[in-house]
Amino acid sequence: MSTIPSRLRPLTASLMTACLAAVPTTAAHANPNQPSPAAACALPGRTGWTDEGHDTDRTQFQRSTGTLRVLTLFVDFPDAPATDSTKPYAAHLAPAADWIRRASYGRARLNITPVHRWIRMPADSTSYGFERGLTFEAHERYVRDAITAADPHADFSRYDMVYVIPTKAAKAISFSPTYLYDPATSGVTADGTRIKWGVTFGQDLWRWGHKVAAHETGHTFGLPDLYAFTGETHRYVGGWDVMGNIAGHAPQYLGWHSWKLGWTRDRQVACLAEPGRRTVRLTPVERPGGTKIAVIRTGETTAYVAESRRARGNDPHPCSTGVLIYKVDSATQTGDGPIRVMPATPATTPPAGCGPLDVGAYGKGQSFTDPATGVRIDVLAGSRSGDTVRITRS
Repeated sequence: MSTIPSRLRPLTASLMTACLAAVPTTAAHANPNQPSPAAACALPGRTGWTDEGHDTDRTQFQRSTGTLRVLTLFVDFPDAPATDSTKPYAAHLAPAADWIRRASYGRARLNITPVHRWIRMPADSTSYGFERGLTFEAHERYVRDAITAADPHADFSRYDMVYVIPTKAAKAISFSPTYLYDPATSGVTADGTRIKWGVTFGQDLWRWGHKVAAHETGHTFGLPDLYAFTGETHRYVGGWDVMGNIAGHAPQYLGWHSWKLGWTRDRQVACLAEPGRRTVRLTPVERPGGTKIAVIRTGETTAYVAESRRARGNDPHPCSTGVLIYKVDSATQTGDGPIRVMPATPATTPPAGCGPLDVGAYGKGQSFTDPATGVRIDVLAGSRSGDTVRITRS
């Protein structure tokens, strides 16, 4: 999750069309089956915060390609002093770098530098508000205190973002929110540098491991939460993306997210932006190369996506493999289901440890239809190297 500056909270419930980049509109083709350019299937963001739009505000959110220099701080508290070494903490988080490298096909790299000393916070762990519903203001105070205390030991001008890891003894620091700065305020500065992005880890780091960093760092890139903020938590995407169920069996970022972040290129996107039909050979999103997603645009902010999923890379043990089909709505708020998986067999009882959506991949001979939008997706073939689908919009 990410804490939202108070001045932006009203905007997350309304449209912000004035500040959105224009998205190309498609003209009618003489040949209805002529492929559409990938840009014709890119959706505009409409929430004013993290969403599924391709026009991510790179003032508010950090770049998602290249090397990102991350400084890791280890903090303890007057009421929760550390008695152990920082090295096991760093080792626990370290696999996040390889995870992001694989997920991005090498286009994003975390260069994580730990400051191996305990940095004493000026206030008790119980005073920061984590157990009472954390506000942006309280979270920024926590970040500011950590940066100020660490300033004598690090040059913050050399880094793009910070990770803050508390001692295990600080039980009150229970969860791991993302810090996204508010450009309208003075915020937090050190060494002449504005601290814009960070993740402050909590006790859940020890339950979910390094994938917490993959989830929370995704927010700094502009990705929304895919789990539900109310009701059944994982009813939208199950365990198909780390932005949903962090502990899911197939946490590799969805192909749509990879495209949004610039890890999948336009030439790897098969787009159907108006009535027609295309046959597409998809390669698994867990490995680089080939066509990654087939997109059928259905409205100003909506589309269906098909992608191939296999047991490899960041998804060694998925609950099902084949074609994953989901609906994207870039006008839907984070936590309200901006992406929703359309399962192949919703009545199937999942095996132990898997949810209903986790077994929802489509196999050869299966199809998905949405009569309301005229969309049909047929799985024509599948093998270890990927899947072939026919996408239709009538």
